[in-house]
Amino acid sequence: MRRSTTLALAATATASLVLSGCGGSSGGSSDGKQQVAVADVNARPLSDLKQGGTLRLPIEQWIDQYNSNTADGAQGDASEITADVEPVLFRTDEHGVPRLDPDYLVSAQVTSTSPQVVTYQLNPKARWSDGTQLSWRDFQAQWKALNGGNTAYQAADTSGYDQISGVAQGADPQQVKVTFSSPYADWQRLFTPLFPAAAYSTPQEFNNGWTQRIPITAGAFRITTYDKTDQTLTLTPDPKWWGTRPKLSSLVYRAMAQTAITDAFLNGEIDEAQAEDPDDYRRLVKDKDAQIRTGSRWDEVHVTINGAHGPLKDVRVRQAIGEAINRQATADAFGSGLPYKINVLGNHFFMPDQQGYQDNAGVYGKFDPAAAGKLLDEAGWKDNGAGKPRTKDGQKLEVGYLLSAGSPQTTVDTAQLIQQMLGQIGIKVDIQKVPDNDFFDKYVNLGNFDLVSFRNTDSMYPSTLVSVYQEPQGKNLFQNFGSVSTPQIDALLKQAAGTTDKTRAQALYNQADKLIWQAGNSVELFQRPQVDAVRTGLANFGASGLVNFTDYSKVGWVK
Repeated sequence: MRRSTTLALAATATASLVLSGCGGSSGGSSDGKQQVAVADVNARPLSDLKQGGTLRLPIEQWIDQYNSNTADGAQGDASEITADVEPVLFRTDEHGVPRLDPDYLVSAQVTSTSPQVVTYQLNPKARWSDGTQLSWRDFQAQWKALNGGNTAYQAADTSGYDQISGVAQGADPQQVKVTFSSPYADWQRLFTPLFPAAAYSTPQEFNNGWTQRIPITAGAFRITTYDKTDQTLTLTPDPKWWGTRPKLSSLVYRAMAQTAITDAFLNGEIDEAQAEDPDDYRRLVKDKDAQIRTGSRWDEVHVTINGAHGPLKDVRVRQAIGEAINRQATADAFGSGLPYKINVLGNHFFMPDQQGYQDNAGVYGKFDPAAAGKLLDEAGWKDNGAGKPRTKDGQKLEVGYLLSAGSPQTTVDTAQLIQQMLGQIGIKVDIQKVPDNDFFDKYVNLGNFDLVSFRNTDSMYPSTLVSVYQEPQGKNLFQNFGSVSTPQIDALLKQAAGTTDKTRAQALYNQADKLIWQAGNSVELFQRPQVDAVRTGLANFGASGLVNFTDYSKVGWVK
């Protein structure tokens, strides 16, 4: 439902039920399951929509950091809300193809290949909320903040920006010339959203100027109310907006625990609820005022392994975890109460229905407890028999599994499922629950965990994942929260991101992916289908497939 990195929902069956089938083949059958649609948003022309009305949406936590280019702001809800009010220069369609937004851009194209130069012509009507026109200076400030040259900027992801050698004014301040030091294929993902130079030009502004508020906007909507007591944000149409007038009179986000979302929808308090969770699906599909819409979203559920400390520093222990988890069982459990096919994932960069996908898991993702046990033997961890943790130098082989306290029972079931799988090879797993609002800010983003499960979503441009798998630099983890990478992975990712031949780039990403599996960075589980319960009558909204950001100026209620 939200963008970038969000909490994962997982299996529905109880851990003990699923484990009863883990001793044999890891295969499974999806016979009789439906394929999800590419996208389903009830597409309608604006002439079919009413003028006015409110759209009420849930978010998973109160937002403290709205700068989506920082680690804290990269949390999915923050990224979505920021994109609602800041310029999204390119929006991808349901197939993942980028299209420029004419409200912000007249044109944008590669005007030179040696070196690569991209020339942007900004819409002269486009203005920031402080009255200044969008200009080349905004591009320059964002580039300087995100290119990695000044580590005082706490940038979550420098990829792409670190390949830019200069940003300059063209024929006028609304023409921008971006020159690359080396070719960069995914240039259309950069500067989206675009941030204002007036609130982005110093490390202080970048790191702290977007906490608890958005200082400057340039969108069809603006935030008019931040109500932390009521945990709601209210967006209303900006009267200074130069584009087509939005149909909605307000857009309200309300922070709530995941476990409360379904009830809130059924009680008429919100207008969308995720229905991927089978228990939720069974309840939501019966609501006479709901429509179930499905889409093939870029959405993966995985387990991140922290290799920075303790027994997980040993690659053999990390590899053993990959071989001890029955990934098919997690997918089957998740989909047991859904009429849709669930795809087990073998790739960190591409979805099964996406060009470039190949299964790179190999032995490192194959369910093989015996092989996992041998790896632990080689690492010096003594087998003390069934039900007992292994030991080494007087220490037990014990790790924590981080959970948000507000996780629904299905997520807890998955943690317990993995807990029992690892227990079978002598790894004791302690499930550790932390407050919802602290889950990312105080734990995941800081690498303060052993094992954790969350989702990477909407990464249609594979270069957006470079920061997830690159080597950390000092205290800057980028988004590689488990700190597992190698110089070889780094080199392949840099080469892939700089290759304009898509076929060649895909091959390089797949080479890196094989090494990521081997390094034990994370264990891919399955692709989450997009299954949304949407209030009947809502148009141009729902299961949007490979769309990166919803254009809420086009969303509304059918007449």
